[in-house]
Amino acid sequence: MRSLAISLVVMLALGLALISSGCMQNGPAPDTSAPEDGSSVERGNYTSNETLVAFVESAAAYVRENGKEKALAEFSDLNGSFIQGELYIYAYDFNGTTLAHPVNPEKIGVNRLNETEGDVGIFLRKMNDAVRYGDGFGRIAYINPMRDRVLESKLAYGVQIDETWWLGSGVYTGSVDLDTSG
Repeated sequence: MRSLAISLVVMLALGLALISSGCMQNGPAPDTSAPEDGSSVERGNYTSNETLVAFVESAAAYVRENGKEKALAEFSDLNGSFIQGELYIYAYDFNGTTLAHPVNPEKIGVNRLNETEGDVGIFLRKMNDAVRYGDGFGRIAYINPMRDRVLESKLAYGVQIDETWWLGSGVYTGSVDLDTSG
């Protein structure tokens, strides 16, 4: 009988220790909506990762509601509804061909997988992989067409629309450190 009581007390103590050893969280839940290297971004007007994701998701909804042709025309319109400050929607097929780009319309129809401006080719390969089965984030060093073509770091988010193409947007996060002496 005494060993049963001791066993119950030990099990109770172990249970309490487990519960209080970090299995509970007192603070707010961690933010898992962004990649490890892409915490919320600020420049001029504040744009969070949640805002970026919502913007891209609204563009995906626009495609579902209006069809590919109308959506690509709207995304390519510099005065269209998918330009919000430095946020704009672009679209690519999985071969790397630009389908929509409002601030670089000359790139529409151009395959950019081997492009060397910034790291566009590498970025497109990574984003193709990231969005192939849904959605994903990526980083790119890109010449910001909205700021005098300055090379800047950009956090991008994209979603697959179907098995042939995807769309995305991004937030410029500041200048690119070109120092390679490190």
